[in-house]
Amino acid sequence: MKILHIETSSKNCSVAISDAEKLLCVCEEVSENYKQSESLHTFVEWALEGAEISLKDLDAVSLGMGPGSYTGLRIGASSAKGFCYGLKIPLIAVNSMETMIEPFLDQKFDYIIPLLDARRMEVYTAVFEGNSGKMLTETEAKILEETSFQEFADKKVIFVGDGASKAQEILQLSNAEFNANVYPSAKYLVKKATEKFNNSQFEDVAYFEPFYLKEFQGVKKKK
Repeated sequence: MKILHIETSSKNCSVAISDAEKLLCVCEEVSENYKQSESLHTFVEWALEGAEISLKDLDAVSLGMGPGSYTGLRIGASSAKGFCYGLKIPLIAVNSMETMIEPFLDQKFDYIIPLLDARRMEVYTAVFEGNSGKMLTETEAKILEETSFQEFADKKVIFVGDGASKAQEILQLSNAEFNANVYPSAKYLVKKATEKFNNSQFEDVAYFEPFYLKEFQGVKKKK
């Protein structure tokens, strides 16, 4: 089965193509300016060329459903739904937090905790078991404080994502590791999307909405 994977929930605009669990091609770029609207469809074209297939060869589209950037999620979801409508293929949605933990599984961490920056001292986060990758807590928006995550003080924990740098400054966890150079990536949608495809776990394309977690907050222009 050939699947187009789209992940636009963060500063990383990411597209991948897979055949079952085999990654055929990935195109992605991290930008502080959130270039999803400019780059997404170009990356889709490049990924298809790199995988040496065309749109009509696709069996499904998978999407990193969030949480994350409101605008990025809107762009990714609109594109994914458009491909599914036009090609009459199913849509698969995967929590974007799950695309951040795969590189750290079986690395002797008790827990892997993604932290996506949600402005100020707030992050989107969830807790995953370090070996199996099982999600242990619901995804939430959390305000970081000195006492946050104290229940893991005696455990080997790694915090990953662009929210990890501000967490490292205030969290009182001497045993923890922090890696801020991690973003949700389409290449890590492959395994979960393949599993969902095989189990026919598809979204209703007409009614699907990304996992925003918080309402959109616009910035008022100064008069």
